[in-house]
Amino acid sequence: MSSVPSALKGMAEAERQIRVARRLYEASAPERPWNELNQTERRPFIDQSCEGHHRDEGIAEAINFVALDFETANASLSSVCQVGIAEFSDGIATTKFESLINPEEYFDEINISIHGINGDDVVNAPIFSDIYDILAERLSGKIVVSHTLFDRSVLRQTVARYGLAEFECRWLDSARIVRRTWTAHAKHGYGLGSIASKLGIEFKHHNALEDATAAGMILIRAIAESGISLEEWMVRSFFPIGDDGLSLHGEGNPRGPLFGECLVFTGALAVPRREAADVAAELGCIVTDSVTKKTSILVVGDQDITRLATGQTKSTKHRKAEILIEAGNTIRIIGESDFMALCRLEMHPT
Repeated sequence: MSSVPSALKGMAEAERQIRVARRLYEASAPERPWNELNQTERRPFIDQSCEGHHRDEGIAEAINFVALDFETANASLSSVCQVGIAEFSDGIATTKFESLINPEEYFDEINISIHGINGDDVVNAPIFSDIYDILAERLSGKIVVSHTLFDRSVLRQTVARYGLAEFECRWLDSARIVRRTWTAHAKHGYGLGSIASKLGIEFKHHNALEDATAAGMILIRAIAESGISLEEWMVRSFFPIGDDGLSLHGEGNPRGPLFGECLVFTGALAVPRREAADVAAELGCIVTDSVTKKTSILVVGDQDITRLATGQTKSTKHRKAEILIEAGNTIRIIGESDFMALCRLEMHPT
């Protein structure tokens, strides 16, 4: 089991005591919710939570969450063509949902090569708004797990595109947890395929349901490995990686949530490229001028993304990224506006 610094253990114990105190309070059938109590009013229940006969309550809490994954038709994050949801109860995947979705957009050849879904496959599939109620029922009020922030951004962008309301749920990024549980993967190798292979989890990569289930299984393994509970990870996953004893270095901000990502811009951007690079670097990305095997994100100017729908030629960087993807490298190609939306999510994750 990975070691947990003593300060973090103390914080985890304090959080556990507060959870137990809240349960004790709620068991007394109160008229006011816990969140409305001041510290003086909470103190008697916190004191009770520290007593011996309450000390084991809440430690083996249920591991209940929903894992989510999307596939997209092209570089636009709102071009959803498949969704997969795996509901985990007590750490076991009990209910699953999968559906193709007609994105009402073109399919890029590189996306087809990744997930195998094309326009013919979705001709009779529902559009996103048709299954919105199903997603709302399965996600609302739950802890929703996705591997990296992209799927959350996909949902947000697609909901906005169709003029629908966002779901009220609590998001948890399993990639953040991987990077903090297995220190060898803090900076690289934390992609879904890589970490699943390390843990011996077999799945069909780039099928939305398979990916969602794998993300959930990885989270279960990380909880067991780290000794940090699901609720504790809801807080712990936002701690900077550099704060837990890791000695990491990079050109991007080591405390940034995207630390370790290698990003390249291509095409005409709406903002000055230097400004966009500064935002990316502040979030932890290493920003370079050329696409290489180390590249993990390629941001394409929105004007260039629009041209792709009419079959215009892609930039040299774009084509090189696709060649690397076809060779097995993991590179996410997204539009500029989607990248900026992703940055806003990282800056304001809750």
